[in-house]
Amino acid sequence: MRQRAVRDQQRLDSGAVSSPKDLESLQRELTSLAKRQGDLEDVVLEIMERREAAQERVTELTQRVSAVQAKVDDATARRDAALTELDAEIATVTKDRQVVAEVIPADLLKLYDKLRAQQGGVGAARLYQRRCEGCRLELNITEVNDVKAASPDTVLRCENCHRILVRTSESGL
Repeated sequence: MRQRAVRDQQRLDSGAVSSPKDLESLQRELTSLAKRQGDLEDVVLEIMERREAAQERVTELTQRVSAVQAKVDDATARRDAALTELDAEIATVTKDRQVVAEVIPADLLKLYDKLRAQQGGVGAARLYQRRCEGCRLELNITEVNDVKAASPDTVLRCENCHRILVRTSESGL
C-alpha cells in the first residue's frame, strides 16, 4: 500500500498526468490510501498491544507453572524420602517379627495370623483399663471377671472383635 502511494505521488508530482479528471482521481486515491494506511496502522498498534498483554500473561503463567512444578518436585522428593524411610522400617520390623515369631508357639502364631488377616492387619490388642484397644469397647463385668480368673498363660480373646487380648499392668484388673 505504501509503495502504491509513493508511486501515485511520484506520478502526480512528475506531471505525467495532465487530465484534470485523472489528477482528481489520483488525489482521491492518495487520500483513500492515506486513510486506509492510517486505519491499518491503528489495527497493527492494537494487535501489538494485545500481543504484549498476551506475552505478559504467558510470562506470569510460566512463572506460576514453575512455582507449582517446584512444589511438586519438593513433594515428590519428600514422598520418596518417606518411602525410603518406610521401607527401612518395614525391613527392621519384619526382622524383629521373625525373631519374636520363632519363640511363639506355632498354634498361637497361626491363630494370630488368621485373626490378623480377618481384622485388617491387627490380630491382637492391648487390654487397657478394662477396654479392648482393638474395638475400643469396654469389657463387661463378666468378661473382666473371666480375665481376672484366667491363668497368665491362657490366651484370652475379646468377645466383641475376637482379637487376642494382651494383658499388661495397665489392664485395670
